[in-house]
Amino acid sequence: WSSIWDHGRVKISFPCKAYPSQLAMMNSIIRGLNTGQHCLLESPTGSGKSLALLCSALGWQQAQFGKSALIDRVPLSEKSQSKRPSLASRLSEKFQASLSSAPETDNDFQPDRKRFRTAEHKVVNTAFHLCITFNLKAVESQMSLNICLFFFVQSTEPCCRCPCASAKDGAKDKDGKKKVPKIFFGTRTHKQITQITHELKRTVYSRVPMTILSSRDHTCVNPEVAPHSNRNERCKELLESKNGRSCRYYHGVHKMRDQHVLQQVHGLQDAWDIEELVALGKQLRSCSYFAARELLLDASIIFCPYNYLLDPMIRESMDINLSGQILVLDEAHNIEDCARESASFTLNQDNLLMVRDELDGMVNSNIRRSEHEPLRNFCYTLLNQSLMSDRGYESACKVWNGSNILGIFHNLGITADNFKLLKQNLVAVQEKEERTGLVNGREEMVQVPTIPSAALIVLKGLFMVLDFLYRDDCKFAQDYRVALQKSYAWKNQVPTDVPDVHGFLVRPRQRQRQNIRVKTEVLTLSFWCLNPAVAFSDLSGSVQSIVLTSGTLSPMSSFSSELGVKFSIQLEANHVINKSQVWVGTVGAGPHGRKLCATFQHAETYTFQDEVGELLLHICRVMAKVLCFILMLDKLRDRWINTGLWDKIELQKTVITEPRGGGKGDFEELLQTYYDAIKYCDERDGALLIAVCRGKVSEGLDFTDDNARAVVTIGIPFPNIKDLQVELKMKYNDQHCKSRGLLPGNRWYEIQAYRALNQALGRCIRHKNDWGALILVDDRYKNNPNKYITGLSKWVRQLVQHHDTFINAMQSLVVFSQRQQKVEVTPADTQTSSSCVSSPNSHLPVTEEGQGPAKACDPLSPDSCAKTPERQQDASHSILPIFSNRQLKAEENKKAGEVLYLYNLINSKAWLITSLMIC
Repeated sequence: WSSIWDHGRVKISFPCKAYPSQLAMMNSIIRGLNTGQHCLLESPTGSGKSLALLCSALGWQQAQFGKSALIDRVPLSEKSQSKRPSLASRLSEKFQASLSSAPETDNDFQPDRKRFRTAEHKVVNTAFHLCITFNLKAVESQMSLNICLFFFVQSTEPCCRCPCASAKDGAKDKDGKKKVPKIFFGTRTHKQITQITHELKRTVYSRVPMTILSSRDHTCVNPEVAPHSNRNERCKELLESKNGRSCRYYHGVHKMRDQHVLQQVHGLQDAWDIEELVALGKQLRSCSYFAARELLLDASIIFCPYNYLLDPMIRESMDINLSGQILVLDEAHNIEDCARESASFTLNQDNLLMVRDELDGMVNSNIRRSEHEPLRNFCYTLLNQSLMSDRGYESACKVWNGSNILGIFHNLGITADNFKLLKQNLVAVQEKEERTGLVNGREEMVQVPTIPSAALIVLKGLFMVLDFLYRDDCKFAQDYRVALQKSYAWKNQVPTDVPDVHGFLVRPRQRQRQNIRVKTEVLTLSFWCLNPAVAFSDLSGSVQSIVLTSGTLSPMSSFSSELGVKFSIQLEANHVINKSQVWVGTVGAGPHGRKLCATFQHAETYTFQDEVGELLLHICRVMAKVLCFILMLDKLRDRWINTGLWDKIELQKTVITEPRGGGKGDFEELLQTYYDAIKYCDERDGALLIAVCRGKVSEGLDFTDDNARAVVTIGIPFPNIKDLQVELKMKYNDQHCKSRGLLPGNRWYEIQAYRALNQALGRCIRHKNDWGALILVDDRYKNNPNKYITGLSKWVRQLVQHHDTFINAMQSLVVFSQRQQKVEVTPADTQTSSSCVSSPNSHLPVTEEGQGPAKACDPLSPDSCAKTPERQQDASHSILPIFSNRQLKAEENKKAGEVLYLYNLINSKAWLITSLMIC
């Protein structure tokens, strides 16, 4: 189902019938891009906002290129299938055949060839001449020549795909017009980028030139680097050819760095994700990390985590120029925190000592002494720790505001002018230089040593925050706080060898060497930016338009004041689901009638913890697949294990808890266990996943359909008010609320809780045909709705119902669940199908478009997973006396036996018919 929406002069091709919320989003985006205004758009999760973002932004970009500009970028074979093959197409086919038929050569032992980007050339009348002047190397000149001929014959204009015609960002075309902006599409995580590219693949814009910027952790294919944790350092060592070795994958990056070759030769014609690029890099023995960066030059849309766009250090290292571009930030509910972190930097004493020692070594070895010595003295200045004051048990801290720290630096000889010299010194020590030296008694050119990349990263981070502090006559100084903190940590320490009575060194036994733990003092120095507008100041004045979107931007009042950006276009879209598909209720008391208020004073009591456990047990008897977000996961779990309540819950559900820390593989394994518990039903009814707000589960995961039918939130997830950074931020907002229009500290503090809560609630309803229950456990919602309900997302707060007793809430929930399961049996009429918002979660099978989720359980026991109305009726009574399910199990076993008999009978007849046919 495809449609074309005409927004004035911009035509948008859409792959399915658009929801009203999608139409509203696309209209707002086009207005913002046409007028160069910034947009703040909230559209509930599951309403297809990602598809609306892609189609509207790329449709607008296509209109800027002209009616046929982007079409010319699509492979010719797609446009001329019904026409006679042209000379260009025959040349292209001949070129591809020569590449595919040529034997693969091993370039590992070929001499290193330096790669370079040509300077901007003056546009001339023929594309052929441009190509000849670009590069005359054997392989690359052949590739460029064929591509130029391909486009030159097709069009009378100079070639636009050859690297020789690529100009730097911000350049103008041959008519003197401004170059069409690129679209930088940022989202929170690499996994969400994969989901976005899958959405792009479904559109007519799927072959637009693109790239994905990511870290070496996700894209490195060198087997000597990828398995290690310090990939960045190992990669840079190979690039610098230390120890006489270099990266053979880096020297093969030319195989993947051209958009046309990537599509036509290597088969990545439609939108691709990181995994596909990495697989191709392994196949071609080409570096996918640097290939993605090379592809940025010709890309129309660039995907990346949005901290790549906000962090000045990452922008510099990735060569990202946002001037005049379009900036789309999806899942932007955490953008304020990310912006503050991007302009902040924290290091510990060990980091500073490491940098100081490296610089000491350079100075003592008389290597660029004039540049290294000022940097070393700067590190000595920061190691001053004389100003300390007690703060809490076994901890100490000292906090300065930005003006005070600049005054301290001034007294130590560091001023704005001196800092400019320090920056020049830092640039100088990074430059590669060769000098004459003696090697095995002979004079040869040797490379001058440089400080390691780990030390360089620390210096760059420090200089980044100091650059903000000194910028424009120190106008951002009041936005910073510098905290020197002392704490203690237990660390493993290997004991030293000690002499015995005879004077010989004796090494302790292996067991003794491993079990020694030492209490160690830890000093950290933090430069905290309290104003996210500092990081946004680099963007708001240079980009053409900023589009912030998320399913949970409410309350939206803080974004303009916090980010220092005027969002002239704002939208709070409605959800695409019917009200009957979601149950939203507040519960203020438990099964025993005890009040449930999850403030710190109440949450620490055993009465509260036991009542919450009983409440969760009853919900598990009513709903099959449950997500539960709690504030004190470890403490509640320990209490429930001690009281035996945990065992009761495990009799009902497969219980899984979100891990604290751990690697990516551990988390993926945990999720797979949860999905398997739902997909392959056993004697227990579904699964329960217990997680924390602001964790990995609540922030970006998709629990479509049977992956979650209920979300339970216990309490309101306010940040830790005793955290020093939270305390300083609240005081900062109180200080500047009148002069800068910031929210007061208490209001800012509440908004942080609402955003985390809205994110957790958004895990459940993921498309138009989905259904689920949102259960908010806390009596504050009912007692003070004006304060605690108004912070919820628009679509949630419109559906909230307060229940007087726990029994009433559970009875209402049982009726809702029974009704939805009956609706699932009858196929829904879904002209605007759920395919309009594709489910990125592939763990559960999905039926044909518009028919909702497929049954996830074994076909031999269809009743073992979804609850029958009889079971639901028993579940509703479980809030009072708990009845025996023995009779119910017997009926289920009888039905399962009948189904198994029919299944075997059909199989036997099918086998007989097959045998006869073979005979």
